[in-house]
Parts: sequence; structure tokens; C-alpha cells
Amino acid sequence: MRNLFLALALATATAAPSVSIAQDAAQRAEWNRPAAPFRIAGPVYYVGTEGLGAYLVADPGGHALIDGGLPESAPLIAANIEALGFKLEDVRYLLVNHAHFDHAGGLAELKRRTGAALVASAGDAPDLGAGRTLGRPELDGFPAVAVDQVVADGDTLRLGQASLTAHVTPGHTRGCTSWSLAGPSGTVLFACSLTVAGQKLHGDPAYPDAAADFRRTFARLRTLHADYFLNFHPEFFDMAGKRARRAAGEPDPFRDPAELARQVDRAEAMFERELARQAAR
Repeated sequence: MRNLFLALALATATAAPSVSIAQDAAQRAEWNRPAAPFRIAGPVYYVGTEGLGAYLVADPGGHALIDGGLPESAPLIAANIEALGFKLEDVRYLLVNHAHFDHAGGLAELKRRTGAALVASAGDAPDLGAGRTLGRPELDGFPAVAVDQVVADGDTLRLGQASLTAHVTPGHTRGCTSWSLAGPSGTVLFACSLTVAGQKLHGDPAYPDAAADFRRTFARLRTLHADYFLNFHPEFFDMAGKRARRAAGEPDPFRDPAELARQVDRAEAMFERELARQAAR
């Protein structure tokens, strides 16, 4: 089965999906297939599942883990971290890109296992504390988890040698947050979702400024530079294809300074089509 959020993003010119995301057990199982961890570049490692990205930024001063997948992903993510030779108790910060069940679901369990502080933006902190995406009743809930540190746009987290910068890029959720890491290998952008994925862009009392936020986010991302573009649904940046190119001998297939601009252009075009479709209803 195709990734459901990707299907929603690519098929927004059709009516709303007849099958609720919350009841798509087959999709959850597909997302949560185990995947072997691997190093992407510098201190950045992929530790997620086959269908849901999670990233470890390893640092002698303490690691950062970005995203927790589904609730059932937590044991797989923890095992991947340990398989790389890192200790869970050395994870200092838990970060999240946005408060949907497929990214925030495992945070509570990972926080329990690591003892790390959970860091999120003000826009998503209420959803994380409530254990559900407020205003989106069609989405699954997830174990509630308390935010320990709220970040604003431009705030940095110092791990030791490495620093992560928060870029609040709302639209997909109010608090959607992209993170960047500058290092000797180049700048890595862990990009929050840019898809509409079934949400209302007109007349939603829970998020009336969603469309304006999307447009601000597209403009903001065009001001950033990224040598490596990463996302939390691996098919969005062709992770499998890049791994195949690496296996075939290409030294650094994940490095592509032009990819961020291409991704923003594609997402903005899809957004404008969906905005027009909703306005015409």
C-alpha cells in the first residue's frame, strides 16, 4: 500500500478519503516495518522505521533524537540507536517535527527510556500534552507527553560540538518545526512536512490561518540553505534510491544543495492546487 499521507498529498484534487487515517491499520503496519540504521553524513544517523523517519544526531556532549514515529515504533527506534553502538541514556534531547500520531506517537516511551528532555515549539506543545492533534478528530491519538522546553523560531540547542537550530515552519500543523545542523559535511535540514494531507484550508475554526502559514513557510524555506534535505517520510526525499546509489559506489548521494528548492517548489504547487480546489467547492 502506498504511504497514506503521500497519497493524500498527491491526490488532493479528489474528494476527501473515504477511509479514515485513524482506521488504516495496514498503513500503520507498513510504516512500522523495521529498517536497519545507517549513517547519512557527519554525526547524523537514520534510526527510524521503513516508512517513518527518525534521526539521531550523535555528539560527545549528548545526543539529540528527532521524532518518535508511531507508539509501536519506539522499541524499534531504541533498538536502532543501540545497534549503532550508542547508549539510550546519552540521548539528551528529544525533538519532534510536528504533533501527529505518526511522528509524536513514540515520544512518551522514548522519553521514559532515555530520560531526555522533550523540545517542541509553542504551536504544537498543547497537542503533545493532550495526546492528540487538536482540531483534527480524524487523526489517531497518541500517548500524551509533557514538553520540557519550548523553542521559538531561530532558537538553538547546543549538544556539545554540534548545535541544532529550530525553524518554525507552520502550515501542516501550527507548530511544525524544521531543524538544521551545520557541520563540516555541510548543512543538514530535517524538514517538517509541507503537505496539506487532508486538512481544511478554508473556514477551519481550529486553524483559520493555515493557508497563510503555508505561504509564509514556503517563503521562509527559500531563504535557507541545505546541503542535505531530510524528511520524516523517507519516500519524500527518495531515501531508498539514494541508499541504492551509495551501494553502487556513489560517495555522497544524500548531498544535493538544490533539493530544498525543488521540494519547496513541488509542495507549493500542490498546495496552490488544493487551495483552489477547496475554494471551488
